[in-house]
Amino acid sequence: MSSWNAMSYEGKDTILRVVQQEAEQFFALVDDDGVWERPTGAGHWQVRDVVGHLVDTTEAYFVAFDAARSHSAVDPAYGLPGMAARVDSRAQSFRDQPRPAMVERLRGDFDKVMETFQALTEDDWSNLSVPHFYMGPLPAFFYPAFQLMDYGVHSWDVRQGSGRAHGLSGEAADLLTPFMFVLWKYTVAGDPQSCDLGIRITSGPNAGDTLVTVGPGGMDYRPGDVSGAAAVIEFDPGSFVLTAFGRSNAGTLRGDRGVADRYLNLFFRI
Repeated sequence: MSSWNAMSYEGKDTILRVVQQEAEQFFALVDDDGVWERPTGAGHWQVRDVVGHLVDTTEAYFVAFDAARSHSAVDPAYGLPGMAARVDSRAQSFRDQPRPAMVERLRGDFDKVMETFQALTEDDWSNLSVPHFYMGPLPAFFYPAFQLMDYGVHSWDVRQGSGRAHGLSGEAADLLTPFMFVLWKYTVAGDPQSCDLGIRITSGPNAGDTLVTVGPGGMDYRPGDVSGAAAVIEFDPGSFVLTAFGRSNAGTLRGDRGVADRYLNLFFRI
């Protein structure tokens, strides 16, 4: 279903609709003094730190798209291994700012970045190379997906801090499923031991089987038959996204537990 594959231009309208939906829910969750310093599911962050993180992240996208359009030189990518520490520091740097000002700033940033995304042409979607601060040049379609990660997963984080039972939006999880393999590929820690297994997504428009191979050169993946794999891990889309982001330990393990355990512990968190 190409409209649910945000790596293709056919998925543009779908992902922008779902990003808008997730952002509106996020603003409704955080725009309240009663929750501003409440804990979240994002480690030690409070709600105000999540908002600070989204301000920092979104405003970096403006710089990136300006550089892409003007063909300006940019500094080399910072790299993902140091991302978590830098993101943490920058998110907390806004703690002295009042809630109304921060929420208003983020709303303005969100409107501006959505205008940027709406203006992307079919050629831009795949062929405009936009320099990500941490990852380096990426096709433009990654940036709406990053905003969906931000507003979808961080809405889950805010709800997690409430202590109430909840879940991840199905539409957000469906759209993010293909991107979780990319996340895993680029967050393999160190020099991993060889490991081959299957990942099965059990529902949604991006359901299917993926063969994953890990070795000294890192991780690769491709759609394929997993019936001969030493281990298969089954996920629904929401559990897959939350596991890939380190929010939960989920999935149904079939086959060699040792292989599955080794794989699931390969990754550093961002």
